[in-house]
Amino acid sequence: MSSNHYDFAASEPEIPAKAIDSGLYIVATPIGNLADMSQRAIEMLRAADLIAVEDSRVTGKLLHHLGLKKRMRPYHDHSSDADREALLAAAREGVVVLVSDAGTPLISDPGYKLVRAAREAGIPVSTAPGASAVVTALSISGLPTDRFLFAGFLPSKAKARADVIAEIGNVKSTLVFYESGPRLGVTLAALAEQLGAREAVVARELTKKFEEVVSGTLPELAERYAEAEPKGEIVLIVGPPGEVQAEQGDYEGALKVALETLPPAKAAKDIAKRFGVDRAEVYERAMALKSDA
Repeated sequence: MSSNHYDFAASEPEIPAKAIDSGLYIVATPIGNLADMSQRAIEMLRAADLIAVEDSRVTGKLLHHLGLKKRMRPYHDHSSDADREALLAAAREGVVVLVSDAGTPLISDPGYKLVRAAREAGIPVSTAPGASAVVTALSISGLPTDRFLFAGFLPSKAKARADVIAEIGNVKSTLVFYESGPRLGVTLAALAEQLGAREAVVARELTKKFEEVVSGTLPELAERYAEAEPKGEIVLIVGPPGEVQAEQGDYEGALKVALETLPPAKAAKDIAKRFGVDRAEVYERAMALKSDA
């Protein structure tokens, strides 16, 4: 048992459930450390007549730690319209809580159709906010946080992944992705190929005993994780394009990557557009790099 474990059932006195009106409640759960569970979220779980879950085994462990036994019903990407209607019917008469396996529901998890349907039906919808891997990783990444785009998981197939990266690559925001250990190296290599030497951060096992945050450029991280497959849940953060990188002269790393697959003129055009620098300057540097190779 890790030192981060916190047993609510053993440590907290039993508090009677507060009266909560019928409706749908979106409740955030910890992403790793059970001590992050808020008291208000616990009260909602205690009051629940039904809990909609991704995986009853995962939520069951949390309920066990809280000393609760509750009726659960699966709700995930493969749930039917009938499943949704059953939850709405229950929320008209009692307290229905929606949780994900970890973090804030609806953030790269199913649920928005349920929330929309509940609101359209006049069923009250409320929330007990809490942990989110996206915000947690951003807060300790050291990358700009004033504007960010969360893009969930990139596609697994190369062409679809490249299309998405091309679509969002020039957005002047920090980019945030979820990723798995087995796919991380390939994803970093794809991002490095298309986005060049942007700053990036790999954050994994957040709030857990073996939390790790590794920063570097995309090519550096791609090389680091090419063979070393990390364990745990991963958030991948990529710095914004444009002025910051151009001021630091970082476009040269992206140019080197581009020249591996493109002729100098095309590489120079792409890099100049991406980093907002003079095309002739980039082309001159591209020719110098080719002659040195």
